[in-house]
Amino acid sequence: MIDVRAFTVGPVQENAYLVRADAQATRVLMIDPGEEPQRLLDAVVALGVQIEAILITHCHFDHVGAVAPLARATGAPVYCPEIELSVLADITKWTMPGFGPFESWQAEHAIKGGERLRLADMDVEVLFTPGHSPGHVTYAIDRANTSSDGTAAAGDGERIASGDGESHRSVGQPALLSGDVLFQGSVGRVDLPGGDWATLERSIGMLMSRFERDTVVYPGHMGVTTLGREWDANPFLAELRAAAMGSAPAQTGAQGQR
Repeated sequence: MIDVRAFTVGPVQENAYLVRADAQATRVLMIDPGEEPQRLLDAVVALGVQIEAILITHCHFDHVGAVAPLARATGAPVYCPEIELSVLADITKWTMPGFGPFESWQAEHAIKGGERLRLADMDVEVLFTPGHSPGHVTYAIDRANTSSDGTAAAGDGERIASGDGESHRSVGQPALLSGDVLFQGSVGRVDLPGGDWATLERSIGMLMSRFERDTVVYPGHMGVTTLGREWDANPFLAELRAAAMGSAPAQTGAQGQR
């Protein structure tokens, strides 16, 4: 069962994640280091692990503000959505007034969705999920031939039950590191440059149809959730639910098991 540890950083309260194959693994993936690079580096030292790669879901400043100092300090390569490479390379241009300063970075790897990566003894599938931003991706991460653990962690690595106090376990399903696509009771905003509601809705619909209800979602903000919980209760998914109710064929995944 993979080990996922969450660190809520910066004034926008973004969730950065350290993900490893299990609680004893010494190689980790860093997902969306938004701010507080020293705090994240201290957590790495405290856990006795090494960052093998830094994965970015999208390049809004609150998700990439600590990329440069972490990459420089650890030597870990950065995987960035291809469409948003220029944003990471000139982050100041895209930072809202009152935030930063942040340092730009030239990513070592460009991704666009459809890739399957093997990193830190985990299988990482890259899913193209635009709508909140033009190049947004979601990472489906699993340890090969094992189930995924939905238990998250807060603070500096203190393990806690996720979200509403449940300890989620996604048997046979990967964990979804969803960035700003889907939140607990909400979805990513679409009023920023490159945002589009219809596109975001299609991205969420793809995740719902592709993965099972008990699939655990680790979002870029707020608490950990599951696809099933959001399908049942998220008010922003009302149109998707209505469309699924009106479709005759039985569907798999979260929609088909409503």
